[in-house]
Amino acid sequence: MAEVSKLVTVPARPEPLTIDLSRTGVLVIDMQNDFGSKGGMFDRAGVDISQIQAAVAPTARVVNEARKHGMKVIFIQMQHRSDMSDAGSHESPHWMKLQRSMKIGNTVTSPDGRPGRILVENTWNTEMVKELTPQEGDAVVSKHRYSAFFQTNLETTLKTFGCTNLIVTGCTTSVCVESTVRDAMFRDFRCLVVEDCTAEPIGFDTSRSNHEASLLIMERLFGWITDSKQVIGALNGAAQAGNSAA
Repeated sequence: MAEVSKLVTVPARPEPLTIDLSRTGVLVIDMQNDFGSKGGMFDRAGVDISQIQAAVAPTARVVNEARKHGMKVIFIQMQHRSDMSDAGSHESPHWMKLQRSMKIGNTVTSPDGRPGRILVENTWNTEMVKELTPQEGDAVVSKHRYSAFFQTNLETTLKTFGCTNLIVTGCTTSVCVESTVRDAMFRDFRCLVVEDCTAEPIGFDTSRSNHEASLLIMERLFGWITDSKQVIGALNGAAQAGNSAA
């Protein structure tokens, strides 16, 4: 039986990118209740989360297709310890800005009636949205700053899996996604950002599109941009080619 090639070429900007599926992981960044669900942090702050919610279905399709091809899926979970000791001092920019605008650490009641706390571990708030629940074989990496590489075990996890390429999904485009892609590039990971699987909330500044601006910056300097149909099409094409070779 002929060996099935795991190399696929994904149409992307600024040019197509060829990746080895055996060395590619899928990042799902912060697709959790506080960002993408009614009753979560963004929603409570009066932020329009419709764009984040719209990114859930295509992200689920990419994740499910990736699993079929044996690719590793790594969920990134933004959360703080219950004592908030990893949120910085009350004079740190992280604490000052998120406490003022989002009230991190505050106690709330979750939509299901459970006690919750904004961006705090082991609560409904930091659980992944139900459509993107991690499955057996997936990895979950906890972070407490915007970049998924800052003071986390993500790089070690990716190296253990043998990943050199990353298919990147999640929210928000201009903050946690872009911060992670920048840090990934600095570490020589090649990032393929799936634009319809990323999103920016509406409500902070409706006079401009941070989503589009961040995609342009990442396309120019930090990675490649594609969409879910192109990713899934490339994966299906690889499967068909493998079956023909067999």
